Amino acid sequence: MKAPFVYIMASQRNGTLYTGVTSDLVQRVWQHREGLAEGFTRQYRCKLLVWYEQHESMNSAILREKQIKSGSRAKKLALIEAQNPNWQDLYPEIL
Repeated sequence: MKAPFVYIMASQRNGTLYTGVTSDLVQRVWQHREGLAEGFTRQYRCKLLVWYEQHESMNSAILREKQIKSGSRAKKLALIEAQNPNWQDLYPEIL
């Protein structure tokens, strides 16, 4: 899926959350799942893709990422649960 995406990874349901932006969602999520992305997601084992949103441009995706990151945890949880109430790993859906 080569297009601008904003996404949220989680360690588990209601666990640690990571919000990111990418132009290649499949590759980036695979990197997180395999622990190849050093830093936060590897340290906190955020391996579940629980939310994503496609954008028309990278600029709009970056603005949305900043909006989500500046929001409260409650807002992030509501965003996830509106699209994915069972917190299923959405990675198979994007393959």
